[in-house]
Parts: sequence; structure tokens; C-alpha cells
Amino acid sequence: MLHRYLDKQRQALLAKLDGVDEHDVRWPMTPSGTNLLGLIKHVASNELGYFGEVFDRPSNVPLPWFAEGAEINADMWATAEESREHIIALYQQAAAHADATIQALSLESPGRVPWWPPDREQVTLQQIMVYVTAEIARHAGHADIIRELIDGAAGDNDGNLPDQTAQEWASYRSRLEEAATEAAQRVDGGQP
Repeated sequence: MLHRYLDKQRQALLAKLDGVDEHDVRWPMTPSGTNLLGLIKHVASNELGYFGEVFDRPSNVPLPWFAEGAEINADMWATAEESREHIIALYQQAAAHADATIQALSLESPGRVPWWPPDREQVTLQQIMVYVTAEIARHAGHADIIRELIDGAAGDNDGNLPDQTAQEWASYRSRLEEAATEAAQRVDGGQP
């Protein structure tokens, strides 16, 4: 079950790239630079670490953005030279390496996360599976919002959002804006 949920989150994140052009897949959509392709690169990098080094099963995949002296947040965006295909292949390679670790070990298998505080660095495969699944789900949520900001596509293919027209969504949003303004005026003494 843990493995199934991990894979479901991987697929949800990757699906957010579908139909997005090269510019928009890389475009920073938040003040901190969050972008779709960067989220994929970041998650791939994390899976390689958590299911590799932590369990003494290195992938031997070079991650220059983690090297000594690398630019800060270099794992959170793709350079112009890093193609979408390259980042997706890295993501798939990371998932395959993680899957091999999961298949080779038991849930109780011990590992060590050297970049965590000493009192928390001793872990099991089960703990890491839960941790990484939660991290991917968090980033899939980021990707969902980023994608909605790019072209309005929201939710997943499971129909988890009501089927409404653009006009119905605009009306809904307008109601939310009115409620927010009214609540702020009541609480803040008239200041929206």
C-alpha cells in the first residue's frame, strides 16, 4: 500500500507537465521561483538521496547541483541546457532506483539520513517511504496550483473537482472574494 501511494503521487506530479509548453514548464510562478520542471528535478534528486545514500544503495547518478559550491536552489529549476526530456528521464531513473531499493529491502530495514539532525538520522525504509510520499504529495500540490496559474488546468484526472464552466468558477471565486472582504471588514474594523 505504501508503494502504491508513493507511485500515485509520482504520477500526479509528473502529469502536471502534460500539455505545457517549454517556456511555461520552466517559468517561475511564485516570488521564490517555483516552477513545474524544477519541482520534478527536485523530487527526482530527493528520491535518489533518500532511497540511495540513506540505505547505502547509491545510484551513481551525477547530481552536480548538490556538489560543493553549487548554486543555492540549483535543484529547484532547470537550466536552458537541461532539456525537459532529460529531467523527466532523471525522474524516471530516480523512481526506478527507489523501487529497486523498496523491493530489495524490508520495511524494517535500517538506514541513516546524514543530513538530518543526529537524534533523527536513524530511520527505517518504512519511515522513508512515508516521508518521501508526503514530500512528493506536497510538491504535487504545489504543481497543481502552478499549473492552474499557467492555464487554468486544476485537479487530477480522477474528477476530484466539480465539473463547472469557466463562468461558474468565476462566480464561485467572486463569492469567496466577497466573503473574504466582508470578514476582514468585520474583524479589522472596516479595513479590507
